Amino acid sequence: MLARVKSGAVVGVEGLLVDVEVDIAKGLPVFTTVGLAEGAVRESKERVRAAIRNSGYEFPNRRITINLAPADLKKAGTGYDLPIAVGILAAAELISPTQIAPWCLIGELSLDGTLRPTPGVLPMVLAARQAGVATVMVPRANAAEAMMVAGIKLAAVSSLGEAVDILRGLREPELPPPPEPESPGAERPDYEVDFAEVRGQEYVKRALEIAAAGQHNILLQGPPGTGKTMLARRLPTIMPELSFEEALETTRIYSVAGELDPGFGLLRRRPFRAPHHTISDAGLIGGGGQWPRPGQVSLAHKGVLFLDELPEFRKNVLESLRQPLEDGRVTIARSRQSLIFPADFMLVAALNPCPCGHYPGNEQHECHCTPAQIQRYRHRLSGPLLDRIDLYLEVTPVKFQEITDHAPGESSATIRKRVEAAHAIQRRRFSRRKTAFHNSRMTPRDLERHCRVDPAAHRLLEEAVRRFGLSARAYHRILKIARTIADLAGTADLATAHVAEAVQYRRLEFKK
Repeated sequence: MLARVKSGAVVGVEGLLVDVEVDIAKGLPVFTTVGLAEGAVRESKERVRAAIRNSGYEFPNRRITINLAPADLKKAGTGYDLPIAVGILAAAELISPTQIAPWCLIGELSLDGTLRPTPGVLPMVLAARQAGVATVMVPRANAAEAMMVAGIKLAAVSSLGEAVDILRGLREPELPPPPEPESPGAERPDYEVDFAEVRGQEYVKRALEIAAAGQHNILLQGPPGTGKTMLARRLPTIMPELSFEEALETTRIYSVAGELDPGFGLLRRRPFRAPHHTISDAGLIGGGGQWPRPGQVSLAHKGVLFLDELPEFRKNVLESLRQPLEDGRVTIARSRQSLIFPADFMLVAALNPCPCGHYPGNEQHECHCTPAQIQRYRHRLSGPLLDRIDLYLEVTPVKFQEITDHAPGESSATIRKRVEAAHAIQRRRFSRRKTAFHNSRMTPRDLERHCRVDPAAHRLLEEAVRRFGLSARAYHRILKIARTIADLAGTADLATAHVAEAVQYRRLEFKK
């Protein structure tokens, strides 16, 4: 007998429906899986056989053929266990085909028949809704993320026996309670760190506020112990909360990558990723093997990617950042397919002024680096990569009086209100745009329309380009920063003061 069960697959970060066809025929006991199934899918026959028997059902000792359609799409992962098991039981006439027809089934089986959490459930449920499937069955551990998709009747199950009972109408599906307020599915995120804890560094905090307001990339240079990492880790706390669409898109990436904690719904905190400098290019950008996975730049989508000790990263790894920094996405090409991963993030990079960290002129520590060592250290960063960074900041040591000052600084909540106001201005300005609306993503046409300067500011820009040898990209980035500064001030026109402040954030670049 032939049975058909709907399931899901993940291609990149997008979901796709898959038909699991099960045929049981006369002949020697053989279990065959076709349809471009990779190792974990082919091994499902052992898990399915044990799960069916340990759940109290009889496994048919006949010729079983499993076809995963469309046959030209590579199938990876373990989420096909549940639909294969249910398809076998339906083909053996233990379940009516009409009872499984409305369902899309997703889940990995243990040998005792219990269901394990499965990566990529959220995009698969979204694909099921788009295809018009009304009911979806997922492991109970994945229920919170699946519940985020409106318009779907959901069944969260813990075992194969429970799934069969629901399909046969012997019990009603049960949904878990909604996420607790302290979980990432809550309305308002709660951060463990705050800008009020930072002593001194007012100049740097001002620049970070500008960066958060316009989604600008930033580079922090300074000796060890000046607070570069401390400042970077607090940047997400002054960024606006994720909108529902942004949270759904970010959660989908984490679901595919298998980094979504079981029982949690939408991610509400802005991602903060800080990979080690030994990371590979596939780990940073994504890819690897025949089934590419999201990298750190995609996991930092709508958040912050922090690269500490920037020159210590391998050169090919850093150069691979060019496309996502420019386009907000990563394209991974293979011989048979090309995948696109979202990667709209803020880059925060940190480095020491020299290999030892104490550049000549530091009054507190003596630098032991030779000029040749300093030159090699700085030349690890290419000009095209540095040109894609908007703000350059020199982080100086904090004075003793500032360290011992117990008066709290400005809180993240206070700064975030100004950043949210600037975001609201940009959202209205780019209301017709479907993609990111931040000033950092402005096109040359947007610059013509929204970044016109008065004659005094024009002369200042002309002098900066001439004296510092600015490229066209650097010139445009100064205009974008000035536009963000004006938005924070709540003014429509770019004044000379806005342009002057924007120019000073490029000064460190010219000292190299």
